[in-house]
Amino acid sequence: MKKISKPKSTALHWSGCSDVGRFRKNNEDAFLGLQFDAQEVFRLGKFGSATTEQNDYAFAVCDGMGGSKAGEYASNIAVEKITRLLPQTFRKIGDDGQKTTAILNELFGQIHRALVYLGGSYEEIEGMQTTMSLGWFTPGKMIFGHIGDSRIYHLAKGKSEITQLTADDTHVGWLFRTGQINEREARGHPRRNVLQKALGGANQFVSPQVGVVTCQRGDIFLLCSDGLVDGLYDHQLIDILRHNESDDAAAKILVANSVTNSGRDNTTALVVSIH
Repeated sequence: MKKISKPKSTALHWSGCSDVGRFRKNNEDAFLGLQFDAQEVFRLGKFGSATTEQNDYAFAVCDGMGGSKAGEYASNIAVEKITRLLPQTFRKIGDDGQKTTAILNELFGQIHRALVYLGGSYEEIEGMQTTMSLGWFTPGKMIFGHIGDSRIYHLAKGKSEITQLTADDTHVGWLFRTGQINEREARGHPRRNVLQKALGGANQFVSPQVGVVTCQRGDIFLLCSDGLVDGLYDHQLIDILRHNESDDAAAKILVANSVTNSGRDNTTALVVSIH
């Protein structure tokens, strides 16, 4: 009988930071990190290191709208739903793309329905909605799900360019992806923050973008809210990430630079590097 080899364990280092910015009164951004196996789930701190030998890890960034506590509610709901659903699938998906898509569709759907219910139950958060970009790290790969205009970037080992894995659910994002406007024009477009799709609110369809990326030592992943890239161009992201990838303050440095350059919106970064 042929022995099936297990995927190699992936060593991770992460750091997260969120700032209200220079002009907003409330921070509606939220980020989270979770460690889980088939039985237990633990909330992670703002920075740390671990391997996927015994556990999987999920990181997410949410940008809430429709109430001063929207981001906080969205984060708590995401934790609850991830806590319940992902341990049930621990090490069971293998290379089955259809199963992966089904799991993330169910997860995003549960969060969406919970937000709709809460938004309809409390006047102060009526119409509440949120973006969500989720990265799920398991041996040898990162599975992602995404809705909205928060982003996940991949700076691959030895590469001089950074790849935006997620597609902004905005008309301006579509214009940029199809080459009709450049990065500078997209950044300054008056409708750049008008969402076509999000979790909660009046959105009827919440099918997330789902993908899988192979991880190798030296790769860096960045999850962020749109406020971060309002103050930093791609080449600035690359420069900061390359010089601070193993630093506990990597996310803090990104956020501080972005707020200094712009600060018009809440600003959140979550950096996960592979070692």
